[in-house]
Amino acid sequence: MFTGLIEHLGTVSAIHRDDGGCALTISQSAPILVDCHIGDSIAVNGACLTVVEFDVERDGGHFKIWLANETLSRTDLGDRKVGDQVNLERAMGAHVRFGGHFVQAHVDITATILKRTLDGDSLRLWFQLPEPTAERPSLLPYIIPKGYVTIDGASLTVTSVDDAERTFGVMLIQHTQQKITLAKKANGERVNIEVDMVGKYVEKSVLAALEGGGGEAMRTFVQRIVEETLVNKGILPFAPVSNDSGSM
Repeated sequence: MFTGLIEHLGTVSAIHRDDGGCALTISQSAPILVDCHIGDSIAVNGACLTVVEFDVERDGGHFKIWLANETLSRTDLGDRKVGDQVNLERAMGAHVRFGGHFVQAHVDITATILKRTLDGDSLRLWFQLPEPTAERPSLLPYIIPKGYVTIDGASLTVTSVDDAERTFGVMLIQHTQQKITLAKKANGERVNIEVDMVGKYVEKSVLAALEGGGGEAMRTFVQRIVEETLVNKGILPFAPVSNDSGSM
């Protein structure tokens, strides 16, 4: 589990590819390696990856991670080149304050940077999601104004959404621009997107209730919402007496 608060910017120093995937070495990372162990998880541009090798001293502190083909297909990490900076965050410790939001670092999909404008010393950016497919349905139901979205591992607040255009926007204050890689990326580049997992769980629970599954409490809740909506629209003349009304 992560928070989406980027701790450090590392630099890609080596890339080795084969048919099975890709190994990345990230250097200049000593500040996040002081308590590192082989097998630890580090979010790299928002993707939770396993440390397979590290050295706190060499190259300013470096570590190596392995990217499976699934990771390469879901993220922008296959686009990275030697010299590129990447956002880094260690897995959250139980003793630290929770300053961002629940981030699994399981990237859902990539979006494209569409445009940017300055707003005082802040930077507004807009992104476009790809056309949905059966394998990768639309993420727009989980992206709402003033909700959370994780972009390249950074927890950010959504400022606008356009479902018809498959776009959404965020704003970066000056401090954030300096602490993450997003402000340095150009229009047309890809970014890693993870939507708020709470919305996914809520949707699954509601759908289960509508389909006759789930718990009794959830089914009763959904039934009550439907009944109230029908009454408000004049389709039902009054709200039916629910099973838990206590009537004899």
